[in-house]
Amino acid sequence: MPLPGTNPDPHHAHLRLAHLHLSQRRALRAVAFFEFFKGIFVLLMGLCALALVHQDVWLIAESLLAALHVNPDRHYALAFLDFANSVTDARLWAAARIAFAYSALRFTEAYGLWRQRPWAEWVAFISGTLLLPLEIRELMRGITVLRSTLFVGNLAIVLYMLYLLRENRRQRRSLASTGSTMES
Repeated sequence: MPLPGTNPDPHHAHLRLAHLHLSQRRALRAVAFFEFFKGIFVLLMGLCALALVHQDVWLIAESLLAALHVNPDRHYALAFLDFANSVTDARLWAAARIAFAYSALRFTEAYGLWRQRPWAEWVAFISGTLLLPLEIRELMRGITVLRSTLFVGNLAIVLYMLYLLRENRRQRRSLASTGSTMES
């Protein structure tokens, strides 16, 4: 006897499962889209680092502050100029290499999530989890809208990937137990 509010019709159960898979696919594609744009952003930062090689970075930083009408005597402007003064070509090359490797990871993850590959769910979960302590540290330095949004977005992605990984594991176990009962 079916439970109240359930439909014993296997077609109904199949439709409900299809709807679940469709909503999961949409969510995975939204995460994939987000990861793809993170990859684009970091790739552009790497290209900017390469564009600064053999340039007077301090002069470029000073020009940027002037173009943005930022007083160079302000604390943050001075820190920015000090940072620009310490930039070397070796650091720019290193930053570009790191940016290119990170963007390759983001693009790979985005591709895998878009194509609903189980390994991509693991990559998203692990890489997102590794970023959480850094994001918490940034929040402790000062809460801003950007930092809060990045933290909440990354936490949502990590929790959703955890949900998917657990759900996939539960489904595999259910299939395995169904298969072993059918063999008996």
